[in-house]
Amino acid sequence: MCGSSPQITKGTRALILVGGYGTRLRPLTLSTPKPLVEFANKPILLHQLEALVSAGCTQVILAVSYRAEQMEKELKLEAEKLGVELIFSHETEPLGTAGPLALAKHILNASTEPFYVLNSDVICDFPFKQLEQFHRNHGKEGTIVVTKVEEPSKYGVVLYDEEGCIKSFIEKPQEFISNKINAGIYIFNPSILDRIEVKPTSIEKEVFPVMADQQELYAMELPGFWMDIGQPKDFLTGMCLYLTSLRQKQPTKLYTGPGVVGNVLVDPTAKIGQGCRIGPNVTIGPDAVIEDGVCIKRSTILKGAMVKSHSWLDSCIVGWSSIVGRWVRLEGTTVLGEDVIVKDEIYINGGQVLPHKSIAASVPEPQIIIVLSTEAAALADEESISGSGTYQASQWQSRWLPLHKYHLSVNYTNALEPKLRQWR
Repeated sequence: MCGSSPQITKGTRALILVGGYGTRLRPLTLSTPKPLVEFANKPILLHQLEALVSAGCTQVILAVSYRAEQMEKELKLEAEKLGVELIFSHETEPLGTAGPLALAKHILNASTEPFYVLNSDVICDFPFKQLEQFHRNHGKEGTIVVTKVEEPSKYGVVLYDEEGCIKSFIEKPQEFISNKINAGIYIFNPSILDRIEVKPTSIEKEVFPVMADQQELYAMELPGFWMDIGQPKDFLTGMCLYLTSLRQKQPTKLYTGPGVVGNVLVDPTAKIGQGCRIGPNVTIGPDAVIEDGVCIKRSTILKGAMVKSHSWLDSCIVGWSSIVGRWVRLEGTTVLGEDVIVKDEIYINGGQVLPHKSIAASVPEPQIIIVLSTEAAALADEESISGSGTYQASQWQSRWLPLHKYHLSVNYTNALEPKLRQWR
């Protein structure tokens, strides 16, 4: 390290990369841009904005392309409450992870002070003050936050010396070299903008290696938890980590009451019935209704959703205004999009249901569930549990292709009762 320990400068700026389509988090992002999807009862992006403001940031640039107008409309009020200026930088074509910096160069270059850059789907304790202090101490052009992971072979790992000076990046190593990866949180001096043009560019693959070769890039190890919550499985894992951190730092924000187990976060406007078993690791959003005898663990219930009596949910995301019927069992990272109806006594294992669909047949294997318009009337019929159609798509794409149909009629009440007794 070099230099003394200067005071943290107030009035810093940040750029958040929010231009993606959020395809990994579908079906939720078919209704709402990923940065606005609620994580622990508030939009993902709001967690980042609050942390930036707490660190003294007064101006945040959002690099947007997909549903930019919706984000502007919904974030304007939140920005006013926080006292932060939001600037929307519109991409007419995808510019990768470096191009948006060049597009906003005229704003970022307005000051000689360093600025933050972060990915929009990262959740952690956001150590922005420590990051700025670390960056100023070493005096080089850039600093990236690194975090430890259990399976580094899935990522590109970062190699650096004892002082944090980055030596190299190794993409998805087959043998163990390091367990430290890029956490998607950075701070740069404005001089980095001279390295980037307004064109599709990867900052990780095209900019960072050059900076490392010139010894202009340092790594700061992240204290605490971290998760990229860009897909449902990781979204739920990140929720568990976040609630654990909340227990340690702000335990009064967690919900307590009869039938609550472990870390549970409940909006004050939500209603929970009698004889329920809620937790561990559950978040319940505004105006949600949980009827009597419901068991929920490791799941997120979004705004306005309803879970009817005696249903059992494990590792699920229930979308806005969706209704889960009586004696339903959902598990295996099942995700219901907005305004989905699951009829009574249905079993879904790993299903991902598109918005505004009604499910009246059980889905025993993970799949994407689509209901064609010709069958919509049948599915709306209360008596049509037998013979209704669900479809599987091989991957999330802009077009949805039906591959095959299930015809099932199974009463899961008897199978559910032993599990419900166990939970109670």
